[in-house]
Amino acid sequence: MTEQNASDEKRKIINRFLMTLTKEQPQMYYATTSEIARSIHRMIKEHTNRLSVEEQALVRRMTTEEIEGLLGFHSRKNNVE
Repeated sequence: MTEQNASDEKRKIINRFLMTLTKEQPQMYYATTSEIARSIHRMIKEHTNRLSVEEQALVRRMTTEEIEGLLGFHSRKNNVE
C-alpha cells in the first residue's frame, strides 16, 4: 500500500467515526477540530475491534494530531487537486 493510499484509507476511517460522532453527539458540530480529533481518537481506541485487521493496522499508532490533520485536510483537498 502506498503512502497516499494509506492516507486515503485513514481518512475514510476517520470520516466513518466522524459521522458516528456527530450522529451521537450533534453538539460536536460546533466543537473545535482538536476537540473532535480527541473524541475520534478515543472512539478508535474503544472500538478498534469493530475495524478490519487492515484498518486496525492503519489506525493502531494514529495520534490525535494526525487525526486533526486529516480532519483539516478536507478544506485544503479541493484546492490542491
